[in-house]
Amino acid sequence: MSSPVSYWILNSARNSIATLQGGRHLYSRCVSSRNKSKRTLFSWASNTLRNNAPCGDFALPKAYRHTWTEEDDLHLQLSPEQVNEVLRAGESAHKILDPVSGAPSSVLRFESNQLAANSPVEDRRGVASCLQTNGLMFGVFDGHGGHACAQAVSERLFYYVAVSLMSQQTLEQMEEAMESMKPMLPILQWLKHPGDSIYKDVTSVHLDHLRVYWQELLDLHMEMGLNIKEALMYSFQRLDSDISLEIQAPLEDEMTRNLSLQVAFSGATACVAHVDGVHLHVANAGDCRAILGVQEDNGMWSCLPLTCDHNAWNQAELSRLKREHPESEDRTIVMDDRLLGILMPCRAFGDVQLKWSKELQRSVLERGFDTEALNIYQFTPQHYYTPPYLTAEPEITYHRLRPQDKFLVLASDGLWDILDNEDVVRLVVEHLSEAGRHKPDLAQRPANLGLMQNLLLQRKAQGLHVADQNAATRLIRHAIGSNEYGEMDPERLTAMLTLPEDLARMYRDDITVTVVYFNSDSIDAYDKRG
Repeated sequence: MSSPVSYWILNSARNSIATLQGGRHLYSRCVSSRNKSKRTLFSWASNTLRNNAPCGDFALPKAYRHTWTEEDDLHLQLSPEQVNEVLRAGESAHKILDPVSGAPSSVLRFESNQLAANSPVEDRRGVASCLQTNGLMFGVFDGHGGHACAQAVSERLFYYVAVSLMSQQTLEQMEEAMESMKPMLPILQWLKHPGDSIYKDVTSVHLDHLRVYWQELLDLHMEMGLNIKEALMYSFQRLDSDISLEIQAPLEDEMTRNLSLQVAFSGATACVAHVDGVHLHVANAGDCRAILGVQEDNGMWSCLPLTCDHNAWNQAELSRLKREHPESEDRTIVMDDRLLGILMPCRAFGDVQLKWSKELQRSVLERGFDTEALNIYQFTPQHYYTPPYLTAEPEITYHRLRPQDKFLVLASDGLWDILDNEDVVRLVVEHLSEAGRHKPDLAQRPANLGLMQNLLLQRKAQGLHVADQNAATRLIRHAIGSNEYGEMDPERLTAMLTLPEDLARMYRDDITVTVVYFNSDSIDAYDKRG
C-alpha cells in the first residue's frame, strides 16, 4: 500500500498534461512559489495551446495527455536495493594529493553525485587541477533549454581560468609550441565523473578561440598573470562572448555549426570554486549555490553562505537590472518573478535570445538551420526593448580557509529548491558522524566467512537504511525522499524515482552536488608558515 504522499504524487502525475514534440518538452508543474523550473514557457504555452495561435515568433504544437497504464504502476515496484542502485549510479569520490609533492593538500577529498530529472540531464559538473599554476577547481553547471550550453561551459571554462592565471613566460611557451606545431604544455588534469559524455579536451575550434585569448593576455605584458579574482571575472565573460561570436561567424562544418547554435540558444548558470592553499574563491553566475560547513571551537556547527542567488528574490539583482535599463521598463524587466517573464536566473551563459538584438537573432536563424530538429526555442519576449537583459558576469567571493572550515558544498538549484543551507550542513555532519560510527572494524575481529556472511545479511536486512558512503548521495536522497516533517519516507522516495520520464520533471529538477572536504591539519600548517 502506497503512502498518502506517494498516492498523491502518482495520481497527480496521471492527470498532468505534457506538451510533446519529438525531443521537446514543455511542462505544467505543481510547485510552490519558489520551486519552479527555470524556463517557464509553459506559463504562456497553455494560453497558446488553448487559442491555437502563435506566441512570439513561433506556434506551439498540440498538447497530448500522458496515458498511464498498469505497466507504469508495475515500474513503481522498486526494491530497496534497486532504489540505492539508482541513487548511487552517478557517485564519484577522489582523495586529493598535492600534484608536486604528493603530500596532502588543503583539500582532503571530494564526493559528488548527480540525479537526472530531465532526459537527457541538463546539469553538468567538473573537477580539475591547474597543471601550470597552483589551484584546484570545482564547478557545478545548471543548464536550461537543453544541455548543450551547460556541456560546453563545463568543458571550456576551466581552460580559460587556467590560462588567465599563467605567467608571461608560460604563455610564451604555449604560443611558441603552437607556432612550431610542437606538443603544447598540458593545462588541466581532469578528475572524471560517471556519465561524463566526452573526454574534456579542447576541440580545434575552441582551441583557436582560447589561443586568441592567451595572445591578448600576452599583449598585456603581465609577468605574473592575472590574480584569481580577475581571472575568474574575465574568464566567465570571455567564454560567454566567444559562445556568442562563434555562431555569428561563418562555419563550414555543419556539425560544428549546429552545435554552436544549440549552445548559444540554450543557457547555463555556473558556480565555480578555486582552491589554492588557504585561498578559496567562488565565482557564481545564476542560482547554483556554494556554502561552507563550519565547526566552531565549542563543537557547534554553522553555515557560511558564499554566494547569493541571482534571481527575482535578490533585491540587489533587481536594482542592478533597473539601473541598466530605462525607467520605463521598471515594471516589465521582471514579471511573475522571472526575467522578462521567461527566465528564473538573472545571470547565465548563452541564452542569446535575451542578449542579442531582434535583427541579429533573425539574421543568424535565417542561415538555413533546421531549428525544429535542433530543438531551438524561437521566441521574443513581449517587452524586449533594450537588450542585453542577461549577463554572465559572476559575483566573486573570497574566503581565507581556517581549521574550523570543514567542508564546502556546491550544488545546482535542484537541491536548494528543497533543502535550505542549514539542512544541508546538518545532513553532511550527520553523514560524517555515521560514517565514523558504523564502519565495521574488521581488523579487531577474525575475518572468517561466518562473520562476513552475517555482515552481508545485516546490510541486506537494512535495505534502504544502509548508510550512504557518499555525502552527495545522502543529500539527494533526503531532498527527494523527505516528507513535510523532514523525515525520510521510503514510499515517497520510491515514487519520486520511478515517475515516467515525461513526468519526472514536473516534480523535481536535475540535482547535482559536490561536497569538498578540507584538511584542517594542512590549513593549520599554512597558517603557521604565515
